[in-house]
Amino acid sequence: MLENFLLFFSILLIASIVFSKISDKFGIPSLIVFLAVGMLAGSDGLLGIDFNNQKIAQDVGTISLIFILYAGGLDTKFKAIKPVMLNGIILATIGVALTASGVAVIVKYLLDFTWMEAFLFGSIISSTDAAAVFAILRAKEISLKNNLGPLLELESGSNDPMAIFLTLTIIQMISLAVIPAPADVTLILLEQFLLGGIMGYIFGVLMPAIFNRLRLEYWGLYPVFSIAWVLLLYTTAVKMGGNGFLAVYIAGIFINKKEFAHKKNLVGFHDGIAWTMQIVVFLTLGLLVFPSALPSVALMGFVIALWIMFVARPIGVFISLIFSRYNVREKMFVSWVGLRGVVPIVLATYPYGSNLPNADLIFNTIFFVVLISIIIQGTTLEFVAKKCGVEDDSEKIEDVEASNLPIFYHTLRQHTIPFGSEIIEKNLAELELPSDFLILLIKRKGEYIKPTGSSVFEEGDLLLIQCEDENKYNEILKTYFVAQN
Repeated sequence: MLENFLLFFSILLIASIVFSKISDKFGIPSLIVFLAVGMLAGSDGLLGIDFNNQKIAQDVGTISLIFILYAGGLDTKFKAIKPVMLNGIILATIGVALTASGVAVIVKYLLDFTWMEAFLFGSIISSTDAAAVFAILRAKEISLKNNLGPLLELESGSNDPMAIFLTLTIIQMISLAVIPAPADVTLILLEQFLLGGIMGYIFGVLMPAIFNRLRLEYWGLYPVFSIAWVLLLYTTAVKMGGNGFLAVYIAGIFINKKEFAHKKNLVGFHDGIAWTMQIVVFLTLGLLVFPSALPSVALMGFVIALWIMFVARPIGVFISLIFSRYNVREKMFVSWVGLRGVVPIVLATYPYGSNLPNADLIFNTIFFVVLISIIIQGTTLEFVAKKCGVEDDSEKIEDVEASNLPIFYHTLRQHTIPFGSEIIEKNLAELELPSDFLILLIKRKGEYIKPTGSSVFEEGDLLLIQCEDENKYNEILKTYFVAQN
């Protein structure tokens, strides 16, 4: 039994990766390939794997989302998102609520739902997907003007908590047939976001400091510690009443702010984990759906998908950014980058847990809407960016020009660490040196060592340093590297 599971699982993973490479040539997002492989392997597919457990799919989705959002935070530079912080937060909260309301209007009449069921559907489909946005923007190497890239990444990484909160609140209202006071809902929302934000900040600031002082014997233990740290943060935040998803995303952002031992390796490790989670969750959700049930919801799902793309999402974006400095074309592009993905499908399994009468209809329709969103919006992002005039080609030009620049020897300097220097027995990451002060090489007892964040300095080390600003070089040298009296 175990051998069969491992055999199928390994084949599906390899097939997903191989087909994703083929899909990139034709501009098809990898995420759609992962879903398709899962559907082909499911009950109605070629392999006929019988999987119909919504609870397992929900749990897999939750765990996957934790690591996808964490990796997204690690890839997000705080300096880049700082100028768009306010607009990103508004989009991730008010924008989500407005989109949910806009979707509810058409769903109420198209699917003949009650208003509460319509708002539930709108809440489930209201958030943009971090995995989809991160993957497509980076895979297609789309560079955007006017901080649009950081804005979209911040929004997609932080709007899932709002969608989850709305979904769970409305399910509870339908199940208990009780409508809570608006003040109570607002208080719970603020508590979740505030606690989640605070916990994320605390854990995000603590981890680099811990890593710089751990000095573990084996490198392989650092990724293990990092995984445990993320899971501890999520569960602690949830148990305290905060939003765990928001907490892990914010933690990733603040961890990325600091230099620490093995940072580059750990960021790469979590990027690999995030891709694994994306494949696993999309395969699982692909297995869960019955393709034979999709034709019955295809027309309605297609209409809802178009409504979201051209009406509900733009309304949410234009109202949310009404006081921003973004022009109409930029807002149109932000509206178009409203890809739906793993979160709506995972949330679409929640009505099953409460035995809601239209659970099957909600899940199948949501699945089809996500499918259409990824296909249409995912394949046209680059085209729409050019049409809206938001693609920035200057960075590519600068990169080419920079690659042809000579390395000026006069910016290179040597320094020997003397007896009594305070950096002896400290590692490079602990110093938190500025980005334009680079230690390129360490010569120790006749051997040359390439420094990393975990490199510990010793007395007598000869350092090769690159720094263009002589005043800064002397100041840093005096602060860190000379002997202290």
